[in-house]
Amino acid sequence: MRAWLVDQWRKRLGTFGVIGPSIAQCAVGAALAWLVAVHLLGHPNPLFAPVAVMICVGIGSGRRLRRLAELVIGVSLGVGVGDLLVSWIGSGPWQLAFVIALAMTVAWLLNSSELFVSQAGSSAVLVAMLVPGADGGGLDRMVDALTGGVVGIAAVALLPASPLTIAGRHLSGVLDAFSTMLEQAAEAIEKGDADLAAEALECGRRTQTAVEEFTAALDNSKEIIRISPLRRHHRARLARYQTAALPVDLALRNARVLVRRTLAAMGEPMPPPVALAELLREVSEAALLLQLELGAGREPTLARQALLAVAARERPKHLGFSANVIIAQLRSIAVDLLQATGMEHDEASATLTPLDESMRG
Repeated sequence: MRAWLVDQWRKRLGTFGVIGPSIAQCAVGAALAWLVAVHLLGHPNPLFAPVAVMICVGIGSGRRLRRLAELVIGVSLGVGVGDLLVSWIGSGPWQLAFVIALAMTVAWLLNSSELFVSQAGSSAVLVAMLVPGADGGGLDRMVDALTGGVVGIAAVALLPASPLTIAGRHLSGVLDAFSTMLEQAAEAIEKGDADLAAEALECGRRTQTAVEEFTAALDNSKEIIRISPLRRHHRARLARYQTAALPVDLALRNARVLVRRTLAAMGEPMPPPVALAELLREVSEAALLLQLELGAGREPTLARQALLAVAARERPKHLGFSANVIIAQLRSIAVDLLQATGMEHDEASATLTPLDESMRG
């Protein structure tokens, strides 16, 4: 247990470089929003100003501009409904329930976004229960929310996280999982071990979450570049990650089919030949080269050369059904990863050894 806790602690420390800038944005932005609301706008209790910064900036991989718009409108709606109803019916438990229900219902009818609806309800709670009868009216609170939103954008622009770090870290997770899956499948073929093939398949089933996280990270990185003038020079490097996103996803899907067929092949009279394991490892290494070259900001020429060598290989002879399926999936994976390096689909497909030639002899 102690070793596990130490390992988890090290992993958290290893990822702090990604989360740290967002924490700084939240802390500095919240303090600045409070100062602006108190000293420039004259609001004695600007609760919504720092809250708006926290929700706007956050530490996740969301669409921050859209989140900000939903925050400001949601706060305005919640404050408006809350102020109106509290002035009519007063405050108390049943009034609180009624105010929340009405605010969230109106919000849902206007926009089904969970953030929009929950923010409207949260704002209504604050108006109905925490600050009833306060000197500052609903308009002041709406201005506080707007102030916090503007300061949040400024914090993202002036204290930006590194979009390349965010995108690169998530792509590394995807390609690491892909490489591990192929390595396990290669070992299963060499040893004729169904348990190893099953482990590879289980690894493959977990990869879709990593792909979804990478897609979200790309969206976040693009938004940082769009908002922050300090990160605009990263557009060209981020474009390489964008180019790789869909092909890598397709390669993973094909790899899952390959591993599933590898497991099925363990019980066949003609299991896959050991020569296939070497091909799997070459593709696995090419994926790691792609990861390294994109992370270093280089054109992925080494990865492309490695994949071209795999594509040009002739198919082993006298294969069983499952081995033929594995070869077909490897060919598809090679095309996918070549596209991830920047090649067009037709150009990548043309690099494959024609099946009729590979079957001669």
